[in-house]
Amino acid sequence: MKRAVCPGSFDPITFGHLDIIKRASNHFDQIFVAVLENRTKSSLFTVAKRIEMIRETVADLPNVIVDSWSGLLVDYCKGNSITTIVKGLRAVTDFDYELQMAQLNLQASGVETMLMATAPAYSFLSSSIVRELAHYGGDVSSMIPPNVNTAIKLRVGGK
Repeated sequence: MKRAVCPGSFDPITFGHLDIIKRASNHFDQIFVAVLENRTKSSLFTVAKRIEMIRETVADLPNVIVDSWSGLLVDYCKGNSITTIVKGLRAVTDFDYELQMAQLNLQASGVETMLMATAPAYSFLSSSIVRELAHYGGDVSSMIPPNVNTAIKLRVGGK
């Protein structure tokens, strides 16, 4: 069985994330969406809430499993018999960082990384942009699934 992981903080999940997850699900028997705790970022949503929103969003994808992880991603891969990490690339700036991580993960554990170009419609999109725009009352409904948009409105007070 070919298994891959799409890791990220997903705070919140965007249509750009979903684009990568859906496209990756066509190439693997199972895709694990691993919500990683990022100690360097302050989160808008708890890990449990992010998992809940992602599960609702990917309910129509039977080969997608939503999980969480704290620690090294390669350890998560080993523990779940995952051989491939799938990452989305928005721009050249993403490539520099992701290439270094891919090489490190390959050398350290033999886990391959598949870098997928994000669809052009989502090339500008990031969770941090969504959070910032929502914080100031901007309309983010075209960037995130409806259930996530509702949660953001409740979280930031519908500014």
